[in-house]
Amino acid sequence: MSLGFKRLLRFLGASLRLRLMLGAAAMAALFMLALLPALRGAFVITLEQSIQQRLAADASALIAAARVEGGHLEMPDKLPNEEFDNLEASQLGYIFDSDGNLVWQSRSSRDEALHYRPRYDGQGHEFLRATDSGGHEYFVYDVEVDLLRGQKAAFSVVTMQPVSDYRTLYDSFMRQLYLGLGVALAVLLALLWFGLTWGFRSLRELSAELDQVEAGSRGRLSDDHPRELLRLTRSLNRLLDSERRQRERYRHSLDDLAHSLKTPLSVLQGVSETIAARPEDREQARVLQTQIERMSQQIGYQLQRASLRKSGLVRHQVPLAPLLDTLCDALDKVYREKRVRVERDFDPGLTLPMEQGAALEMLGNLLENAYRLSLGHIRVSGRAASGTCELRVEDDGPGVPVDQRERILKRGERLDAQHPGQGIGTAVVKDIIESYDGELFLDDSPLGGAEFRMRFPLP
Repeated sequence: MSLGFKRLLRFLGASLRLRLMLGAAAMAALFMLALLPALRGAFVITLEQSIQQRLAADASALIAAARVEGGHLEMPDKLPNEEFDNLEASQLGYIFDSDGNLVWQSRSSRDEALHYRPRYDGQGHEFLRATDSGGHEYFVYDVEVDLLRGQKAAFSVVTMQPVSDYRTLYDSFMRQLYLGLGVALAVLLALLWFGLTWGFRSLRELSAELDQVEAGSRGRLSDDHPRELLRLTRSLNRLLDSERRQRERYRHSLDDLAHSLKTPLSVLQGVSETIAARPEDREQARVLQTQIERMSQQIGYQLQRASLRKSGLVRHQVPLAPLLDTLCDALDKVYREKRVRVERDFDPGLTLPMEQGAALEMLGNLLENAYRLSLGHIRVSGRAASGTCELRVEDDGPGVPVDQRERILKRGERLDAQHPGQGIGTAVVKDIIESYDGELFLDDSPLGGAEFRMRFPLP
């Protein structure tokens, strides 16, 4: 199977409406194909009945004109039906005796090479087809006459007409039949498409509500849907409510855990300060204070991870420009002596596919690192294309050695030993990005320092 055909099958199967439409079209086409021979057969039967009636009427006209004189058949020179006397006419007439001998034929049949011999068997009449020596086919009506004008007589009166005379009528009917069935199929398909479109309106409305839920502008799905969809919408609402309650319980539990640990940590901090007052225990106090600080940072890190992860159903969009304004205003005050210049290279309408809190935490950590390490120039660039959103944060600082880039993205690792901390910020950034199915890359920047590049799939 070719790759193009496989892609076509995937495309056709991607749409439920298209799939149903193709199925209905196939069923309608099969019905039309099954109807075609039935209509054609009905027309042929009706046509042959009409031909039989006409040939029977012609035979009756010949019987009415016939006379028996002295046991011999006499026919007038001029018949009531003028077609029998016309040499160019296709209406043929023959009369045979009971032994099958031809005793009379019409002028129109003089040039015909049809060798038909009737069977005089007392069956009354029959309607059949016969073929001449040239392969031309004729309709034949053969009626037996036992009594003629009160006199004993035994003749077979035969009237014929070429099948070709009705070929034009048959072909015209078939053309009209094909055209009519084609138009009927097109109208039926149009009605099916309209019906499916109208029927799928509820699904489109449900899809629009789901988009609103993902965007965060709606909390639950409404009940204004057909009965067949209510079970689905109610199940989704229960899932949304369950997820919301679970996230709240998770956050509350972590908050409670953090608060419950603050008191023991405060006590340990006090004990370490008391121990530090004794010169002989100063080293042990320093080790204790370091571990207490690390425990506090780990608690903060886990709280950030829990609160900033992506929701399972809701998708958010946050504008980048106002977010950057807020963060730069705060960092400009902290690092006012540096007079850092932040260059912006992105569309003013660019949005990040994440919650605002997660975006603030992610971009805040990266900008804080850039402000702290830069010499005075930072660049924030972004673009959305090909189903992805890419964001870059660059600085003109010392950069990151190639052999250290993988290590710096690990939690607890840091290269800047002159500033306190445990390297939690970069790990939080990576966790946030991965929770939104994104990727984080660390490269050299054209500005001379480090470049943190993030790539997110767009919903």
